[in-house]
Amino acid sequence: MKTSRKKQLLGEFVRHARARITPQMAGLSGGQRRRTPGLRREEVALLCDISVTWYTWIEQGRDVAVSAHVWSKLADVLHLNKVERAYLFELADVIDPDVAKSQYGSLPSYLAECVNAVNGPCYILDKYWNILYFNPQLDQLFDGCLSQVEQANLLVFIFQEPKAKNIVLNWEERAKRAVSEFRADIVVSIEEPEVVRFIDDLSQKSETFKYWWDRQTVLAREGGLREFMHPVLGYQEYEQLTFRLATHLEYKLVMLLPH
Repeated sequence: MKTSRKKQLLGEFVRHARARITPQMAGLSGGQRRRTPGLRREEVALLCDISVTWYTWIEQGRDVAVSAHVWSKLADVLHLNKVERAYLFELADVIDPDVAKSQYGSLPSYLAECVNAVNGPCYILDKYWNILYFNPQLDQLFDGCLSQVEQANLLVFIFQEPKAKNIVLNWEERAKRAVSEFRADIVVSIEEPEVVRFIDDLSQKSETFKYWWDRQTVLAREGGLREFMHPVLGYQEYEQLTFRLATHLEYKLVMLLPH
């Protein structure tokens, strides 16, 4: 089995974390006095429902296939905090299944203030691509379409709003890419009932969305030039920037800066 630098770091991190945990912290009997601090490998393997050999390979930095569920159990057994857990999953190259569940919440008021402070169209997206907050400049750019609905959603605007094809220049290219970027974004929550319902509903209402969704294309979100044709203001050109907040990973702050 191959050993990469990342796997070596992972093994060292897990080994040191194990040394911090006493049997009592893990809900085990202390038993006889131990020569070395922390849990034994056999105890961690037992608590994680994996073989001792498999766990030993993890600490040795070997390239072994371990499910997200096992990594999650290991993080719990080792009492990892939020930052340590994220570090573990990053080194393991596995998506933490609890990220979306644990971090998703109401929109902090200061984020809305940030949006209003931007001198240009600006908005905040959640994992469903709901537009949680937008400034007047964005609503004006989209010809008032966002303020006319109870909950604006970027994909719904792109694929169900008749004005979108006229407002968004290169609509087909932008719409196709949006589907691929959304697929990359939503993979952590793809089995959630709300996500399944949203995708099914949009697929029923838009054959174009369904066609591109079924193509299974995945792309990272990119910035760059964004062109629009406003019915009154005419041609508008912006540079798009997207930021993911370190303290609220489920939110994206998107700014359109005038050229």
